[in-house]
Amino acid sequence: MSTSSRGGSSGVAAVSAMLLRSGQATRSSRAGAAVCTQCRKSSQHQQQQLSFSNPRRLYSEAAATASISSSAIQTPPPPPSSLQTAPETQTPTTRYRIKSGIILTRAPLLTRSLTPFESAFFLYQKRLNERLATPFRREMFFKKDTAQEMDWKIKLKERNGVPAKDIGRYNPRGRMAWNDEVLVGSRTSNPDEVLEKLLKDAEVRVSEDGEEIAEEDRVPVERPMPRRTEADEKNDVKRLDRALDQTLYLVVKKAVGKSATWEFPSGYVPTEEALHETAKRVLAESAGVNMNTWIVGRVPIAHYITKPEEVESVKAPATGEKIFFLKGRIMAGQVDLNGNKHGLTDFKWVTKAELPELLPRDYFWSVRNMIEER
Repeated sequence: MSTSSRGGSSGVAAVSAMLLRSGQATRSSRAGAAVCTQCRKSSQHQQQQLSFSNPRRLYSEAAATASISSSAIQTPPPPPSSLQTAPETQTPTTRYRIKSGIILTRAPLLTRSLTPFESAFFLYQKRLNERLATPFRREMFFKKDTAQEMDWKIKLKERNGVPAKDIGRYNPRGRMAWNDEVLVGSRTSNPDEVLEKLLKDAEVRVSEDGEEIAEEDRVPVERPMPRRTEADEKNDVKRLDRALDQTLYLVVKKAVGKSATWEFPSGYVPTEEALHETAKRVLAESAGVNMNTWIVGRVPIAHYITKPEEVESVKAPATGEKIFFLKGRIMAGQVDLNGNKHGLTDFKWVTKAELPELLPRDYFWSVRNMIEER
């Protein structure tokens, strides 16, 4: 049966379309295969460059390096020299024995004396205070028409109308109030002169009946104790009531062979004691127990090293001493050397200026930094 022309043409068109699509797919697959080959080549080239720039150590190379280093370490030492070295000489060992000492002090009981400049400065301050202070109101302290008021008026007249008692004849309210400086050579600021004025001003001038007392009938005021004591006048260095404005230090005289030296109390430290415990024990064994003392702290404030003497025998090591000093205070009591266990024969309470005259030079030089200024 013959087909129609329309049906034949449609079949031919379908077959040609199929062939066209298959050709395009083949070309696209070929192009994709070519692109993949180029990418593959470029990636291989980059990997080769990385391998050259950062080469890897193979296990065989690492093993070879390890074998070389181990062989270098395990190389045998060189043969000993034929020359014989001299044997080392044995030197005696140096040993030190530890000692604990105490620097017992008596604190100052008085303030130090003023210098002329300080006395003049304090007088100027007192006069300046009188100029700036509010005027004294007599009626607030003394009842009118009484013996106390009459006594005040008499003393005020003797002081040239000045309420203050220790600024001299200076009136801060008068026309010469500006002239408050002391002239050169004036004894107005002298402590002894001020003391005499205060004692004279303290005397009662009017009796209870309101009558003025004659100068020969006045009762003198008790004077204060002098700054210099009997021990200062006699230079008794064994008493604690001397040099009241300075610190006193206890030094003891210890017999060493045929000679004797002055030093601070000290003794050897056993293994079962601390430094402060040894210091307390040594003080009681040296100066007795009739003292009220106090160890300031458990830390040494100074030290002194005695180097060992040279010895000829190697078997007998040289022995030195290291003395650590602790600080102590005495409040009451006195030193008693009777029956002491350290061979002490004498003691003194001395000041800072007297220490260099008694202690050895090296001994004093080692403790000089802990000596107080006064």
